[in-house]
Amino acid sequence: MPHNSVPPAAQFIASRDVAQEICKEACEHIHTLSTARILVLAMLGGAFITMGALFSILLSTGVEAHGIQLLLQGLGFSVGFFLVILTGAALFTEANVILPVSALNCSRSDMLRRGLKFWILAWIGNLLGAVLTGWVISIAQVYSPEHYALLNSVIAKKMHYQQVGGVEGWFSLMLSGMLGNWMVGMAAFLAVMGRTIIDKFVPIFLAVSLFVAGNFQHSPANMAYFSMSMPLGDGPGWWDAMLWNIIPAGIGNILGGSLLVALPLWYALSSKR
Repeated sequence: MPHNSVPPAAQFIASRDVAQEICKEACEHIHTLSTARILVLAMLGGAFITMGALFSILLSTGVEAHGIQLLLQGLGFSVGFFLVILTGAALFTEANVILPVSALNCSRSDMLRRGLKFWILAWIGNLLGAVLTGWVISIAQVYSPEHYALLNSVIAKKMHYQQVGGVEGWFSLMLSGMLGNWMVGMAAFLAVMGRTIIDKFVPIFLAVSLFVAGNFQHSPANMAYFSMSMPLGDGPGWWDAMLWNIIPAGIGNILGGSLLVALPLWYALSSKR
């Protein structure tokens, strides 16, 4: 190679630099977006995740091979998450990584107050977006009985913890939520590393497919699946869904994003520690 040749640019952003990219984007969102704009972005996030959940069921209906069925569900769901990443929509479980990373790397005194507001609005907006999208789908579309049977099967797996009951059920559900946000958080982290559309989609697809196949709990995803079932008179009802999935899964999601993604990566890679 000639001595004056320029080495090719790196194909991805180094891990140690990702935190700064996340911090810059999060600070911009938190300090410039109004309450109404955050809520709209969060509703879009819930809507996109619901469409991904729908796609996951459509792709895997009628597939007999269990592994292939799970892989197709992962592919379908990752499309919803990909739409969130590309559009800049707000997702509660993505914020569970972005906000702790920003709090650890940024020194702004009002980060906690503004971040907490963003967190709450993201959760509320995701729920509203999921419920509205699920309701519209139930009115606009009719799918095969096999489709609805698979949807109910997925929901039954998510409500398994209600059968366990008590502290044990909640604790197991929170742990599953931690694992779920570990994978979703890593999908968000790795997406920032990518420099092209394909670079971003590949790690999202891999991490999200692992999360889906493992049946790890993800609060906005479960809002989406429930929202497609409830208008049809199926599902456990919103009270049981909240108590035995969405709320404890959300608590686990917060812990997973903070303790399994943001904190260890900050400790290992940040120059500000």
